[in-house]
Amino acid sequence: MSLLPRTAEEFSSAEYWERFFKKHGEKAFEWYGDYNKLCGVLHKYIKVQDKVLVVGCGSSELSEQLYDVGYKHITNIDISETVVTHMTQRNAERRPGLAFHQVDATQTPYEDASYQAALDKATLDAVASEEEGTLARNMLTEVGRVLKVGGRYVCVTLAQESVIKLVVDHFVQLGWAVRLHCLQEETGPDEDSFALPVFVLVCTKFRQPMPMPILEMCLGEDGAPVRHTQVSELLSAVKEHQAYFVLRKRLRTGTDASSNLSLTLCHAKTGLPRYTLTIQDSLPGAKVPRPNQFAIFIVPQGSETAWLYSSTEGRRQLAASANFRRLVIVAMHRNQEYKDMQAVQSELSPMVMDLAPPGMPANHQVPFLSVGGDLGWREEVSRGVSQLSGEFIVENVKGEDGELYRRLVFMSNAALVQSESRLVSSNTVSSQKKKNKKKSKATAAPVTSSSPLSVDSGFLCCAHHEVMVAGLALLGLGLPKNKDVPVSVLLVGLGGGGLPQFLRDFVPSVTVEVVELDPDVLEVAKTWFGFQPDDRLTVTLGDGLERICALEKEGGRLFDAIMFDVDNKDSTLGMSCPPAAFVETPILQKVSSLLTPRGLFILNLACRDSALRKSVLERVNGVFPTILSQKIDEEINEVLLCSCGDKETSDSILPSLNQAAKNLQSALNSNRIEPNRRPHIDIAELLKNLKVA
Repeated sequence: MSLLPRTAEEFSSAEYWERFFKKHGEKAFEWYGDYNKLCGVLHKYIKVQDKVLVVGCGSSELSEQLYDVGYKHITNIDISETVVTHMTQRNAERRPGLAFHQVDATQTPYEDASYQAALDKATLDAVASEEEGTLARNMLTEVGRVLKVGGRYVCVTLAQESVIKLVVDHFVQLGWAVRLHCLQEETGPDEDSFALPVFVLVCTKFRQPMPMPILEMCLGEDGAPVRHTQVSELLSAVKEHQAYFVLRKRLRTGTDASSNLSLTLCHAKTGLPRYTLTIQDSLPGAKVPRPNQFAIFIVPQGSETAWLYSSTEGRRQLAASANFRRLVIVAMHRNQEYKDMQAVQSELSPMVMDLAPPGMPANHQVPFLSVGGDLGWREEVSRGVSQLSGEFIVENVKGEDGELYRRLVFMSNAALVQSESRLVSSNTVSSQKKKNKKKSKATAAPVTSSSPLSVDSGFLCCAHHEVMVAGLALLGLGLPKNKDVPVSVLLVGLGGGGLPQFLRDFVPSVTVEVVELDPDVLEVAKTWFGFQPDDRLTVTLGDGLERICALEKEGGRLFDAIMFDVDNKDSTLGMSCPPAAFVETPILQKVSSLLTPRGLFILNLACRDSALRKSVLERVNGVFPTILSQKIDEEINEVLLCSCGDKETSDSILPSLNQAAKNLQSALNSNRIEPNRRPHIDIAELLKNLKVA
């Protein structure tokens, strides 16, 4: 026999509660915890001498226990005649001063300002389930009427989003102070309890409305209050705590290697994100040594976007290598300071056992793992806001190879590096010029943040950029007959400017036009990534699709290569590059008409949705009969090299690709602007796995 309502709206009806308490009998029913769990917070805000109105008392023992410890001025109201009769009879002899009245909480008979406190345990949650929230607002209005100035509405609640927003908005509009306590819940892994945490909401009435809202969140009954300036911030903090409790409950009761559970831990004082924790369990049947039950892996700063740490497949590989039953992968956030590995361990240690797998002994020593025991290094060098793309930062980081890199990151997708360039010491470059020495990536001199730094234009950080350059081998570059033949490239998408600068600096007789929508990105490229346009490298500011349409309409200008390297701002789609409009048939046809007879359309495609990818390939193939594809290792990106040649053309290309790669490599190496600068790229290696799509 179920005692739960069939629909949420039933919580707000008198008939439901009559049925509930008749079925429940004489046993006390405790919603959201008993006196022992709540007494710390209740005694903090309700004084023994206060007149207290308990709203929706039910058959809870809370009022009785408060009475027994000295609270003698308690009036209990409930909408159920059954429960009021029962509670009156139960307390007639032992607690004669404890009053129980059958009263509708939305229409009470009590005088204005007649109570110092109103205590509500779960009643708000019950009445707020009514769809329009009218009953809840009427009840809150009545509570505000009967409370004295300085009085407090103390509400024990699960803080469902609609409920907590309703009550906080209500009292903020009245100018009251609002504070929430998220109560810690110590439960065993098999205990049947709420997955959501219990909150105690305390709203304090002032004589004059506060000019600015007072919104605070406390962890536990004695936690220091964290101030929020907007209701939305407070609601976000509630959701974070709820997500943590749900995750903790789930982790304590089982393991699931296929899940991708994560949570964010915020700084206690500022409320800013400090750590993101992702839980990765071992695969079923994995042979894990008995001691290897649980470990914490600290991702070096600046490495959190790497495939091994940011992708599901990468984290599974990392967990398999570590060979623990459960691995918690910890990423550190930007704009936060971290002293050293020991300080991070000390900060995380008090809560890591909350994330332990089922059956873990409480005294188990949890190892902390890292890469070389180093927290990594990162510094922010610039921050700004683009009108088109939102907030962005430019930062220097130390890679796991020990080299320094500069990155452009848009905060709307902070897990994705929009552009990246390798940095070299300007002193090292000067020394190289004098000595005319060549240094490979592996033997490059170490640099520090204190050294004057410049961008190494011969090094492409993005693997798909390397493949896009390598694809130019199909143009026959490097052949004696093409030695002085001009090469024209149209590139949609600038980023930090690394790809177009590489083309300008190393491809013989090339001219490059870049189309970039965002003028702020152009300024960032010039200021922080060493981007320097000239007569062979020009930038057109505007929409890439509009530029293609305009070029096609004007006529008279053709390109040997048209490259699309533009990201999709709509993260809800399964394709992060390019935006869907760039691979619609009419645009592809215009691209084809803008190519020379030997021309190539080079597309950076990043698509997680297999059905969507198939659709894109069908559309591209409908315009370009020949498509060669190169998948980027450990990434979802693939580069498509598309031409108007027929199927036989592609069959003839692949056998001769090795020689074409050697020709392009030779052309790039011989076209250096300065003797000490060379392209760090291996064309043959990049094209060896090229396949017909």
